[in-house]
Amino acid sequence: MSSAVLLARISETPLSLDEHISAVDSSTAGAVTTFVGRVRDHDPDAADTVVALEYTSHPDAESALRRVAEGAAAGTDAIVAVSHRIGRLNVGEAAVVIAVASPHRDQAFTVCREVIEAIKRDLPVWKRQVEADGTTAWKGIGG
Repeated sequence: MSSAVLLARISETPLSLDEHISAVDSSTAGAVTTFVGRVRDHDPDAADTVVALEYTSHPDAESALRRVAEGAAAGTDAIVAVSHRIGRLNVGEAAVVIAVASPHRDQAFTVCREVIEAIKRDLPVWKRQVEADGTTAWKGIGG
């Protein structure tokens, strides 16, 4: 198996974990790790209950997402599928889905973690947090 990013997508539609797992399916992979980042109902900076996040992306975000995944998988045998959702997401909806397959678990976990950390650091996606009382707050770069 050689390093590959089989799916890197910015999407306005709900994300499917099964689609990402299927994308990295390989008979040479002894491990598949996944990460699902979901909208939660609270935030340390929020005065009220969080009801939604509204994600906005730069037009080049999909290319940037591919570069993030390629960088995380570089020098490994990992296969990566990753998507980030944009638009309004309610509590419980998936904002990020990552699946990584590799011959061994350590590599799969390491690459998966690096993908999400790089998304948080480098992906030009911004979120506006919406609280139950209507208060909103923008939350920097990343997912």
